[in-house]
Amino acid sequence: MAATLSAEEEQATRQFLEEINKWTTQHGVSPLSRELAVKFLMARKFDVLRAIELFHSYRETRLKEGIVRLQPQEEPLRSELLSGKFTVLSVRDPSGASIALYTAKLHHPNKTGNHVVLQALFYLLDQAVESFETQRNGLVFIYDMAGSNYTNFELDLSKKILNLLKGAFPARLKKVLIVGAPVWFRVPYNLLSLLLKEKLRERVQMVKLDELRKHLPRDCLPQHLGGLLPLDATSWNQQLLAGQNDRVDPVDELVGIPVEETSVHVPGSESMRPQELLNHLGRLQRSGIHQEYEELLKEPPAGSFNCSLAASNQEKNRYGDVLCLDQTRVRLTARRNERSDYINASFMDGYKHRNAYIGTQGPLENTYGDFWRMVWEQNVLVIVMTTRTNEGNRRKCGQYWPLEEGGQEVYGHMAVVNQRVDHHTHYNHTTLVLHNTETCEQRQVSHFQYLSWPDYGVPTSAVTLIDFLGAVKRQQRKMVNTLGPQWTGHPQGPPMVVHCSAGIGRTGTFCALDICLSQLQDVGSLNVCQTVRRMRTQRAFSIQTPDQYYFCYNAILEHAQRQGLLPANQ
Repeated sequence: MAATLSAEEEQATRQFLEEINKWTTQHGVSPLSRELAVKFLMARKFDVLRAIELFHSYRETRLKEGIVRLQPQEEPLRSELLSGKFTVLSVRDPSGASIALYTAKLHHPNKTGNHVVLQALFYLLDQAVESFETQRNGLVFIYDMAGSNYTNFELDLSKKILNLLKGAFPARLKKVLIVGAPVWFRVPYNLLSLLLKEKLRERVQMVKLDELRKHLPRDCLPQHLGGLLPLDATSWNQQLLAGQNDRVDPVDELVGIPVEETSVHVPGSESMRPQELLNHLGRLQRSGIHQEYEELLKEPPAGSFNCSLAASNQEKNRYGDVLCLDQTRVRLTARRNERSDYINASFMDGYKHRNAYIGTQGPLENTYGDFWRMVWEQNVLVIVMTTRTNEGNRRKCGQYWPLEEGGQEVYGHMAVVNQRVDHHTHYNHTTLVLHNTETCEQRQVSHFQYLSWPDYGVPTSAVTLIDFLGAVKRQQRKMVNTLGPQWTGHPQGPPMVVHCSAGIGRTGTFCALDICLSQLQDVGSLNVCQTVRRMRTQRAFSIQTPDQYYFCYNAILEHAQRQGLLPANQ
């Protein structure tokens, strides 16, 4: 069923996204998608303020209850999902609402912890409200107590289930039917008062099994209740699991999980100390390292390129064969009258730092506005440019910033002023001030351009590149410190934009060196091959030539020698 909204609902969706994505930008996580936004708005009848409140309640609840990074194919969650304790019935109530069922008889508190039960509940209901029909028509929740004993009941869990459904889950909860409640539950009727917040009580009804015909379709009653749910009725759960092997839960980023724990770059089992790295290079020589690189090239990309390949986005790619993975691409915040959120840019992890970089191509004239929008939306403090605008009579990158001190250019709704240029032997450091003409805010951004790196080649000196990297990182730290308490993301700050011409060769080499040297400093070892392999899962084709790959090895060893980690005569 297509998500067709009225004009008023579309307006509420735009307003909701604008407000929420101010939060996502501030906290350095991906913008909320329109699809997720509609879920929250549907649940609150497109009341924007109440939907924003629900969004934060949902996010905070999932963090508090440990409902993050769910692995449905792993134990104990898999068994809980297949237990039949929770399911969504294949029928709907007369109004079109989905029917979710919790069978208390199947819960054994001494065997299953509350957090696993809540994980299963959220996981299944998240899938149920993928349906636009369910978002529109709502959810009926049956709390089936028929045939259960006091040993199946847990007051704290029951309170959480019922109150979470009403106050912290993006679904329009139409009613809760407590079916077949045992005498011990019904007689002290104040148990309901203990269980439910005041606003929820009016939607809750205690009913007997034979009264359910008034509320639900005949064909799901009464044999499906009282713990007598046929095994094939859990097929919804089984089918769901069968299609979830590679599914990434978008909420993991949304809830603001500590980013340093989710980086792909963490020390691996095959890390090498500097002497081992030197021995490895000595054994393989240049030809062997080139062969190691060729083996990496044989590994297929770790995702799809559908958005990059869309006809409407072709003009935004500098090179037709350098594409962004859909899974890691940077999405521009949706704007009125714009069809696409696309820019040829990818989030890339750093060492123990998720989204430490944005690897991107050298901006084209028709993407200058998109580039500066991205810089603004992602709170970027530092831009690293590892190319000249022209090399060998070929245009490598557009002049996307005012080159002269005091110069000013306007790109879309962003005005960029060149405040100062500091010239160094191998690089220029330009201080830019960004003015957002829509919000009347301004920010400072540092632009570093490395000048001694030929396209497809390697720098003339590893020392000068590593010194450049050091200058970049010092400036990033300085600017993060300037932000003070207003920055609540990763201690190392928001993403650093890194680009060359295509955004994969020199860009990949720069990032690989930073990751490897950060790990060397942290734990005294590193693994070049592992780092590049992981990097290519986020910015496909990173490191473009065997010589760039070989350069990484030599640059690290040169740095290790300078730091006294290797004997000077080696």
